[in-house]
Amino acid sequence: MKQLFDDVSFKCSKLVTKNYSTSFSMAVYMLSPSIRDAIYSIYGFVRFADEIVDTFHGFDKENLITEFEDEYYKAIDRGISLNPILNSFQQTVNKYNISDDLIQAFLKSMKLDLIKSDYHSKAEYDDYIYGSADVVGLMCLKVFVAGDHKRYEQLKNEAMRLGSAFQKVNFLRDLKDDNLVLNRNYFPGVDLNSFDENAKAAIINEIEADFKVAYEGIVKLPIEAKFGVYTAFVYYKKLLKKLKNTPCHEIGSARIRVSNYTKAGLLAKSFVSYKLKLV
Repeated sequence: MKQLFDDVSFKCSKLVTKNYSTSFSMAVYMLSPSIRDAIYSIYGFVRFADEIVDTFHGFDKENLITEFEDEYYKAIDRGISLNPILNSFQQTVNKYNISDDLIQAFLKSMKLDLIKSDYHSKAEYDDYIYGSADVVGLMCLKVFVAGDHKRYEQLKNEAMRLGSAFQKVNFLRDLKDDNLVLNRNYFPGVDLNSFDENAKAAIINEIEADFKVAYEGIVKLPIEAKFGVYTAFVYYKKLLKKLKNTPCHEIGSARIRVSNYTKAGLLAKSFVSYKLKLV
């Protein structure tokens, strides 16, 4: 039965989410069951593309990402793929009418990671973040509003700012690996070899401005999505606070994390705030 294969495909996307990101997996679990599978499928797709360019060292990454893109479009055309990640994702794309310009923008940023190591202008930086993060927020928003175009347009800017905030926090958290392992510097005008508190403060101020706008959108989300997105928001805010309190030289030499114990506490606090209608 095709339905059994589809069920297995979505379970594969869920497995990818759980294994690659406990924090995101926790946030997805706080969404309504009716939309969880769709969000798992989006994460599975973007995670596999990201893994190709970031971790598949020793393999032909350019060929792999090209094949991944080609197989995605075959899945869209056929309505099926034997790659379970692509099979689940193409169903979500078709069901929620996720526009191809979002997919193309995402793949463009992934391909940039194969050829570009430094971002010298704000325009380059913004363009990369749009493709690598903002459009992922927009894909999820398509699911959250379930085809309500008016609501999508109303929340579009806030969804993009949340995606930007998450990505910039990741950049700051992953400063060591991006610089030393992948030889990348996403922050324009910042010399990672002389990264100081002033540079860190400027980045954090930018992220905090994104979070402020993003929160205005979270409170307007449909009930099916609000608590899950708020959970992710609270987690990343905590991670940003930890980065803010970490000396700049430590950020450049170690990966800052939020413990599982702290994550559990954040979830409890988020739930209380949500139930008290403070969100």
